[in-house]
Amino acid sequence: MPGIREVQYYLAGLWLLVRMDPRGFRFLDMSERGVNRSFWAIPWCLPPMGISWLWWRQAFLQTMPPHTDVGLLFYFRLGLVEAANWFVPLVLAGLLLLAFHKGERFAALIVSVNWLGVPLSYINGLLLALVYFLPGLVGLVSLLLLAFMLVQVFSIARILRMILHGNGLIVGALTLVLLVPSLLLSEYLQRFLGIYPV
Repeated sequence: MPGIREVQYYLAGLWLLVRMDPRGFRFLDMSERGVNRSFWAIPWCLPPMGISWLWWRQAFLQTMPPHTDVGLLFYFRLGLVEAANWFVPLVLAGLLLLAFHKGERFAALIVSVNWLGVPLSYINGLLLALVYFLPGLVGLVSLLLLAFMLVQVFSIARILRMILHGNGLIVGALTLVLLVPSLLLSEYLQRFLGIYPV
């Protein structure tokens, strides 16, 4: 598993790409090994995922009868949702790249999106922790979550522009493919698996 210094190195590269600096590519390993190692971003995201699961458990139990509790199956189902949200957008993005005859860019996309997920997950986890421990800040956190979503869209679009050399049509399509399916898939799977607050 990559250590903190290696992860910081990758994030430094992503920051340069967000700033439209091509030197950022030097910090990222686009080889087959680099693509495989980029999926270590998932274990790195487990702590903030845990916070989001606690928040979701609280929201779920608020809609249930008193004294209701959830077991390991609840968290297993949440894990399935997280896995689908991570892998399905990547698969769809790969298919879209093939359709546009840009399949050679897929490795760069995987590496960039996977490692970008680390800081985004921690920011999201921090905001949800504020709601969980300080429920009086819900209004403020809602505004911060909206700003966070805009930052997420901006960051992904800028990185994709660097990967695809500024092809606006493909960048826009890929940005949507990487973000929108996760939103739709999350709610569908949560309802299907019986873990959606009603």
